[in-house]
Amino acid sequence: MKTALTIAGSDCIGGAGIQADIKTMSALGVYGMSVITSIVAENTCRVISAHDVSVEAIEAQMDAIFEDTEVNAVKIGMISSREKIEKVAEKLALYGAQNVVIDPVMYAKDGTPLLKKDAVEIFIQKLLPLSTVLTPNIPEAEVITGMSISSVDDMKKAARAITKLGAKSVLVKGGHLSGDASDILYDGNDFYEFTQTRISLSPHGTGCTLSSAIASCLAFGLPLPQSVGIAKEYITGAIKNALFLGKGNPLAHHFYNFYDSEGRKL
Repeated sequence: MKTALTIAGSDCIGGAGIQADIKTMSALGVYGMSVITSIVAENTCRVISAHDVSVEAIEAQMDAIFEDTEVNAVKIGMISSREKIEKVAEKLALYGAQNVVIDPVMYAKDGTPLLKKDAVEIFIQKLLPLSTVLTPNIPEAEVITGMSISSVDDMKKAARAITKLGAKSVLVKGGHLSGDASDILYDGNDFYEFTQTRISLSPHGTGCTLSSAIASCLAFGLPLPQSVGIAKEYITGAIKNALFLGKGNPLAHHFYNFYDSEGRKL
């Protein structure tokens, strides 16, 4: 069985972070493993608090996995500080991690900052160059490049700029633009556009789900454009079949191919 490792924060409501990643990997037939970087108290309405895990604990979790198991792909999400970014980058390089999908989680759905300002530069210097594909949304791409992005052409310019910083490939997600949701993939040579009709629902954790779906497909050895296409279809289905379990935003239904919204097997 293929494996994938998620290095990210824990979301207690289960819509984002480690929980969303493991669900996605399981739904796509990959054995999911995790390194928890932060414990986030979050629900469908707001982020209450985030308690970071120590650098030593992150290192120990990574050692425990890589020394024992083959890791076919890695998805990286929330890592909040310089020291933790440096440690994760060091360990990924040490173990020769392959198929590294990095979702540069900078803000929660409600706008709460999840990456400290002084960590952005070290993220760009140390972690970004290790990525097989980086998956920023438009605000994150703007922070990384210093550009203003308001069109598909701007997204392409940003993708090129990010590869010049060291990323092998970049998927700039266009959900913050108006109209249909178009994502732009640049592999260093060619551009690919993935467009889906915009859905009015807005679950949190969609970026986590998309990036872990890409990692799952890469774990099977699929080409990057095909992996992104499958992941895009998967997250679209998870949003269309969203679950209304809380008082705020709905939750993506990660197992919509297996169970209906009432939990009945299909």
